[in-house]
Amino acid sequence: MGEQKVSLVSDQKQMQKFVKSLLQDVNALEYMLENDWFESDVVRIGAEQEMVMVDKHTFKPSLVAMEALERMQQYPWVETELAKFNLETNLEPRIFEKDCFSRLEEENSSKLRKIQEVLDGMDTSIVLTGILPTLRKYHLEMENLTPKKRYFALMEALNRQLIGQSYELRIVGIDELLVKHSSPLLEACNTSFQVHLQVSPRDFVKMYNIAQALAGPMMAISANSPVVFGKRLWHETRIALFQQSLDTRTSHDHMRERSPRVSFGRDWLHDSILEIYRDDISRFRVLLSSDVDEDSMEMIKNDKVPKLRALQVHNSTVYRWNRPCYGISDNGKPHLRIENRILPSGPTVIDEVANACFWLGCMIGMADEVGDIRTKMSFADARDNFGKAAKFGIDSKFTWFNDEKVSAENLILELLPISRKGLESRNVDAADIDRYLHIIEQRAVKNVTGARWMLRAYTKLAENTNTDEALSVLTATMIQNEQSNKPVHEWQLPSLEDLKMYKPSHLKVSEFMLTDLYTVQKDDIVDLVAELMEWNTIRYAPVEDTKGKLVGLVTARLVLRHYMKKQNSKKNTTVSEIMIKDPVTITQDTNILDAMKLMKEHKIGCLPVVNGDELVGLISETEFLRIADRLLNRF
Repeated sequence: MGEQKVSLVSDQKQMQKFVKSLLQDVNALEYMLENDWFESDVVRIGAEQEMVMVDKHTFKPSLVAMEALERMQQYPWVETELAKFNLETNLEPRIFEKDCFSRLEEENSSKLRKIQEVLDGMDTSIVLTGILPTLRKYHLEMENLTPKKRYFALMEALNRQLIGQSYELRIVGIDELLVKHSSPLLEACNTSFQVHLQVSPRDFVKMYNIAQALAGPMMAISANSPVVFGKRLWHETRIALFQQSLDTRTSHDHMRERSPRVSFGRDWLHDSILEIYRDDISRFRVLLSSDVDEDSMEMIKNDKVPKLRALQVHNSTVYRWNRPCYGISDNGKPHLRIENRILPSGPTVIDEVANACFWLGCMIGMADEVGDIRTKMSFADARDNFGKAAKFGIDSKFTWFNDEKVSAENLILELLPISRKGLESRNVDAADIDRYLHIIEQRAVKNVTGARWMLRAYTKLAENTNTDEALSVLTATMIQNEQSNKPVHEWQLPSLEDLKMYKPSHLKVSEFMLTDLYTVQKDDIVDLVAELMEWNTIRYAPVEDTKGKLVGLVTARLVLRHYMKKQNSKKNTTVSEIMIKDPVTITQDTNILDAMKLMKEHKIGCLPVVNGDELVGLISETEFLRIADRLLNRF
């Protein structure tokens, strides 16, 4: 869950002290590796479950994390995450053998039930998803940051590193998302199911490289976050959104390379885990410090195992999708782990455990069958496969061993026997192997993942209603299926009738406004406006300047009045001569009932939506009629 006792680096003296501790930790780790201090006679697995909380009636984020934790003080395994609408649980490490996966599923389900029992008293539900479909940009303002010192320090530290003026999202899928944001809290969109595998130091290089090679196929079969802010983007948009939300770089007119803090890596691992830690220290400035009260090298001299707190703090601010981890086991011995951060949360607990079982089986099976993955494929192909899988999910085509081109479905089916052998070599119960690998097989055969289901469902719903209702129905259906723990390949597509209590009156204009606008400029001729209105069946055309600033509004009534007066005149009338020069406007944060009241008071049929003086949308009586029609059809 990360080291909580951290702070911003306040001065050079504090920075120097922390960096010295950081370098000592690297030296201490090197010494322990060279002198065989690490636990290597046991293999454990573990996991962390991140989740989103939503209001049971609106299906929007429920900002109750601190209140919920106050009510769950008896559960030390539940913790906060970055935003007030997130929680995280830590699942018990267990020996990788026998019924470890069914016990993992049972423990996770039990803990989620206990959390849900508390949240029931707060009209809140848990959702397991890579990115919550109903999440909106305004939910990611700093006021919704979890009020803990570590999170404030992290946000401030990242802002200090920002080279440009803002954080930018540029993601293109079926739809396109181009948006700026004022803080790195965009990271809070992402929730995952992080799986840990304990690895002996002598096997770490081989196992870490295998994890990198498996990143593509694992992403393809587990993708579960294709919808962001109402846009259909990548199958696992979490990958792009996480990197871009923390990307402090900006574009330049030169070719100097700067590495993002979120990355897949730049090369295979060759010698030891130390390569990763040294590279991260070399490339990334210290963001946070901690009052380190141990001298790791002095502890080594006294035959004591150090916690390496400075190294762990820095490691927590560099986000590799396969992250190396150092820890100390209950027996006092240090150990190494690979943390798989690729897997998204959800769609159900059984889906998550199936993902973990498949990955862990492949890790062991490929280590036995393939050995050194570097002899089979290039790192460039492994990284390319990861990028393809994030974008296209189960529809990807990969470059695999010996330059073979293979579809995601076929590669998954090829990996299943390898995973099975790996699990059998760990003496995992046959019933567990059959249960969880069958789920992976069915996803591949049926071409259904959480992402694929969500894209099909949302597209179908959006054809018949507004964006907000479609997303609300989608989220409500996800919660219902999650509670049944039915694997996603068995889910039916939802219909609008599946949500009986849709109430839009509390919502904001941003949920309903049109953003794909037909606009004109004041020097355009009225004839152009008339044709645009007829071609696109619209009654209102905002007038903007070349910078996107709203300067007026033309209505169909004004155009009609113009032609009635024009008669036989051959003069080209411009938009500026007939437009409303100071139209009544609203912001995207305006409540829709207030917007309706404003239209009634001014006896107007539409309201341009602005951010300052920039045109960002339009809402008209047509949108309100659609809302009313949907509500009337429910009775």
